[in-house]
Amino acid sequence: MTDHSTRKSKTAAGIPPVGFGTYLIADEDAPAAVAAAIAAGYRHIDTAAGYQNEAGVGRGIREGIEAAGLDRSDIFVTTKLWPGNPAWGDKPKGYGETVAAFADSLEALGLDYVDLYLIHAPSGGSERVNEWQALVDLKAQGKARSIGVSNYTEAHVEEIRAAGLPLPEYNQIELHPWSQKPQLLEFMAKNGIAPIAYSSLVPLSTWRAAPGQGSAKTSEMRAAGDEANSPFKAMAVKYGVTEAQVLLRWGVQKGFAVLPKSLNPVRMRQNIDLFGFEIDAEDMALLGTMDRGDGVAWATGDPRFMG
Repeated sequence: MTDHSTRKSKTAAGIPPVGFGTYLIADEDAPAAVAAAIAAGYRHIDTAAGYQNEAGVGRGIREGIEAAGLDRSDIFVTTKLWPGNPAWGDKPKGYGETVAAFADSLEALGLDYVDLYLIHAPSGGSERVNEWQALVDLKAQGKARSIGVSNYTEAHVEEIRAAGLPLPEYNQIELHPWSQKPQLLEFMAKNGIAPIAYSSLVPLSTWRAAPGQGSAKTSEMRAAGDEANSPFKAMAVKYGVTEAQVLLRWGVQKGFAVLPKSLNPVRMRQNIDLFGFEIDAEDMALLGTMDRGDGVAWATGDPRFMG
């Protein structure tokens, strides 16, 4: 299959359609991984303060840019505010603490600005609006080129509207055939909020199979991913691609930016090679019937319900 990924430079929402996710990549491993991703053609790198790898990711971005002869403007960089979570004994961040946290992220990354800054979850409680006001001001100052949220529901967005503030440009949420969130996506489309999909590969039997990579994925789901006649395996054979490519292509065809992560150089290249095939209408319709409801990527359950 021919790699057309670098030709598809932006989605309709102005973000590269396939980004490189860095969750569960250790800080010491991040430089090599991110530099390799840039060499493979990735132009969106996604991290977060909560991943505790921003310094390594930033180093990898700089090394990748230099090795590929690129400019900083060629790479779309996303990081996220950890807003706090009272349920975990973690005091929510106020306006000033949000601004300070952003400054810490920027320093760790070694960058002058980020292309997208997100609130990682709606767990800021009474401080949610103040956190969002801080992001609005950071954008006005040019330190974050665009701003958004992650794991927000319609009610959380309406809270922003009620405060008279601009709505988020993006909402990064768990999206794959087993968690499709049609009502939320319809609401987002009506309000000009672009979806970014994380954990696209949940249905794979290999997804977070290593020890210590917790999630809320059930044993039933794991068994379904192992089935020899699973629809994902059948489609992979039909299109001559991997199961991961089927799942990622589903997201791209639905209009989502996707964020695959792999440290394996072969899979890293496969995961961005999504534009040499198209899932036909019959298969897209079949995939549309597989919704199982809430997300499972967080061990504590779907983070949309954290606040």
